[in-house]
Amino acid sequence: MKKVKITIMGSFVVDLMGRASHLPVPGETVKGSFFQIGPGGKGSNQAVAAQRAGAEVTMIAKIGTDSFSEIALNCYKNEGIDTSLIFRDEEHSTGAALIMVDEKSSENKILVTLGANEYITGTEINYAKSAIENADIFLTQLETNVDAVERAIDIAYSKGVKVILNPAPIQYIPKELLEKIYIITPNEVEASILSNIDIKTVEDGEKAAKKLIKMGVENVIITMGSKGALVAAEDKVRLIPCPFIESPVVDTTGAGDAFSGGFATALAEGKDIFDAAKYATAVASLSVTKVGTSPAMPFKKEIQQIIEGTCF
Repeated sequence: MKKVKITIMGSFVVDLMGRASHLPVPGETVKGSFFQIGPGGKGSNQAVAAQRAGAEVTMIAKIGTDSFSEIALNCYKNEGIDTSLIFRDEEHSTGAALIMVDEKSSENKILVTLGANEYITGTEINYAKSAIENADIFLTQLETNVDAVERAIDIAYSKGVKVILNPAPIQYIPKELLEKIYIITPNEVEASILSNIDIKTVEDGEKAAKKLIKMGVENVIITMGSKGALVAAEDKVRLIPCPFIESPVVDTTGAGDAFSGGFATALAEGKDIFDAAKYATAVASLSVTKVGTSPAMPFKKEIQQIIEGTCF
């Protein structure tokens, strides 16, 4: 089968990840048990997830000219991701994220310095216009400057390209932009903020999803951690549970990005929203059984084994 084309605009950051027996409280120093430097950033993680799931990915991103930028280029080269739209910034550094992971609970705390990610220009978006217009799916987030996100979504929407927005880090999204989004994929916290409904249960999630649709978005998927994904589409609301995987959870850091990349690939390949969400929960569930973000993204063969061998 011919590979589907997915264009992703988003962030690249270098992840500096440490694991410890517990997360420090303010003023506390904790002795770590493991440290790793590797590629990350929401956009980049989603690109790797989609590429490994079987898509042909073009990444639109901006990095510096420092030593961290080489981590990005080497990552994309190794993954087979198109780098023709990776822009360089001589004034601002490549983004970096400080990640602390509790090795007992797998919970994390993250501090991101975005650097060059916040300086994508209109000229650069115009240069990427063809890649956006000719994509089967355009996927983006809010970890770059919002004016660039809005411009890219406008291009996709004007050509009828389906837009998936992962609204993280969460911030105000104008109604005019929401109306151009085919699917929005917030987690529980992000959906609570966007809808002004405190989500504690699946029923709360359903209310929030319906409110977001009234606000202008065509379809909504709320990722709800171990509960699965709540899908509101085609006048139906359905909770897609996570598949059972024997391997233990070791790191939840990139789970949402794994879901987004896997979902975009499955949707582009022709699956309906509910089946694409089922596929994406398998991708996310596999990703948390490995350490790291981009390096933890599963490959198509692994995903297919879970899909075929698991009763959802």
